[in-house]
Amino acid sequence: MTNPKLEVLTPDNCQIIFIDQQPQMAFGVQSMDRQALKNNTVGLAKAAKVFNIPTIITTVETESFSGHTYPELLDVFPGKDILERSSMNSWDDQKVRDALAANGKKKVVVSGLWTEVCNNSFALCAMLEGDYEIYMVADASGGTSKEAHDYAMQRMIQAGVVPVTWQQVLLEWQRDWAHKETYDAVMAIVREHSGAYGMGVDYAYTMVHKAPQRTHGDHVTLAPVPAK
Repeated sequence: MTNPKLEVLTPDNCQIIFIDQQPQMAFGVQSMDRQALKNNTVGLAKAAKVFNIPTIITTVETESFSGHTYPELLDVFPGKDILERSSMNSWDDQKVRDALAANGKKKVVVSGLWTEVCNNSFALCAMLEGDYEIYMVADASGGTSKEAHDYAMQRMIQAGVVPVTWQQVLLEWQRDWAHKETYDAVMAIVREHSGAYGMGVDYAYTMVHKAPQRTHGDHVTLAPVPAK
């Protein structure tokens, strides 16, 4: 039998779930820079939108503790229902199970907070009881310490979870630059969210290919004037 984990992620074989990407949960993250975490999460969400990946957003104790999901993430999916829970484990909520089943994809890409709690418990239960394959986006998830994140990742990997990063997922979905129908949208995500890679793309576009700058208005460059 073919090992399903040898299959690359494609727009047709997976779904994605964002778990508890909420401010109070982010406040507790110490495993990575929180602005980078948010950037990566929103970049991943935009990638899911471009490739029409079935997407679930679930939250925990929004009003009493965790706060509302990042507006930048919600704005990627306007009008989308948010699945509220009381349990730290998303698998305990029937709405989440039903949404996963309705999407009909056994490969589940996961981005969530915290790695050692909500991500870990969901991953183990979804694999054991739902027969799902879990692809944990390590740099769009965060833990309360580097050790908490790292050891949770190790525990999940030992159980069969596949570790990935957000840009890896984006480019795995794109796969071939000849896929022109998504090329421009992927490059737009890269330029905004991929750090040095995105800066390099901006440089190549403007300096090599002489494309206009990625700005919303015109700017005049004044020539040097040596001081007297």
